[in-house]
Amino acid sequence: MPYASARIMCDADSHIMETLDWISRHADGSIREKLMPLGLSKAGKASFDYISKQVERIKDPVKTAAIDHDVVSGPKGWGAYGAFDPSERARALNDLGFTKQLVFSTFAGTQYLRHEDLDIRYGGIRAHNRAMTEFCRNDKRLMAVGQVSLADTQRALAEISEGIRLGCKTFWIPSAPAGERSPGHIDLDPVWQLLSESNIPFVLHIDGALPLLPKAYNENGRPRPPDHLGGGENLRIKDFMSLTMPPQLFLSCMVFDGVFDRFPNLHCGVIELGAGWVPEFMRTLDRGQRSFGKGDPVVGSLQLTASDYIRRQVKFTPFPTEDVGLMMRDAGADLFMFSSDYPHPEGTTDPIGRFEKTLDGIGEDAKERFYHRNFEALFGSAA
Repeated sequence: MPYASARIMCDADSHIMETLDWISRHADGSIREKLMPLGLSKAGKASFDYISKQVERIKDPVKTAAIDHDVVSGPKGWGAYGAFDPSERARALNDLGFTKQLVFSTFAGTQYLRHEDLDIRYGGIRAHNRAMTEFCRNDKRLMAVGQVSLADTQRALAEISEGIRLGCKTFWIPSAPAGERSPGHIDLDPVWQLLSESNIPFVLHIDGALPLLPKAYNENGRPRPPDHLGGGENLRIKDFMSLTMPPQLFLSCMVFDGVFDRFPNLHCGVIELGAGWVPEFMRTLDRGQRSFGKGDPVVGSLQLTASDYIRRQVKFTPFPTEDVGLMMRDAGADLFMFSSDYPHPEGTTDPIGRFEKTLDGIGEDAKERFYHRNFEALFGSAA
C-alpha cells in the first residue's frame, strides 16, 4: 500500500541528488569546463566517492531490491531509491503515493549561481533547467523546478522563456537582492509580468549556494561543531535561526515595492523555509503599513492591507517538526502546503505522521487544503 493512501496528497518539496556530471552533461561546450565542481566543501572527496558508489548501486539488482520499497523510511540522500535516476523516481513515487511532486535540485547551484561571469551563471542555469526537465519528462506527476537569477533582467527573461519551453512548472529565485537592486525594482517588472501572464509561479527555497548569515557570527573562539545530522556541511543552529530572514525580506520588498499590487496574478511558494513565522510576519507587515504609509508614497498607494497580498498570492510549507495546526488556527488554512522533502533526511521517515499529530481538532476542509488544494491553487493547471 502506498505511504500516502488515506487521501489525495501533493508534495510541494522533493529533490534530485545530483551526480558529479549532472550539470556538465547538459551545459553548452562554451562553459562546460568553466563550471565549478559540485560544492560539497570540506566533505567533497569523501562525498564524491560515495556518490560514485551509489551510481554503481543502480547496476546491482540485489542492492537495489533492498531499498525499492517503503522508501519514505529507507535510506536518504544519494543512497535513496530514486535519488538521481528518473525511472527509479517514478517507482519511488508509486510507493510514496503522491499525486504530484515538485522536484528541486540540491547542490547544483554551487557550480554557477554565484559566478561573477554572467555567461557562466546563466549558462549554468540553462544547463540546470535542461537537466531538471529531462529528469521529470516521462512522469506527469513530477513537476520540474527551474532556476533563474534576477541579476540581469534580459537574461532572466530569456531563461524563463526557454525554461517554460523545456517544461519547467515554476522557477526558483534566490531569496536575495537582485544584484544591487531590490527584487521589487521597477526594472524587474518585465520578469514578474512574464511569469504572471504565463501563469507560472515563482518559488523561494533554502539555498545551498547562498550564505545564510555573516561568517563572523560563527567565530566564537570554539571548534566548529558538526551539523545537526552529524556531518560537516549541513545546517548548524545559527544557520537554522537565520532561515526565515531572507524570505521575509524578499516578500517585504514584493509587498512594499508594490510588485504584488501591480501583478495580482503573480504567485509565490515559500518552500523549506519553515512557516511558524508566517502569522506574526503578516501582522508585522500590517503594522509597518500603518506606520509608514503616510510617508512612503508607494506604501500609501497600496490597494490592499499588506497581509492580504500574502494571503492572496503566497503559500508556505511548514517543517514536519512545526505545529501546522497552530498555524492554521492563527492565520487560516489557505496558506500552508504539505511537503515531504524526499529524499532529504530533514523530511524525516514519516512526515505525514508528524503533521497529523498537530492536526487534532482541525476540520476536514482545512486538511484537504493543506494536503492538496492549496498546492493546486498555487500551480493551477500544472497541478
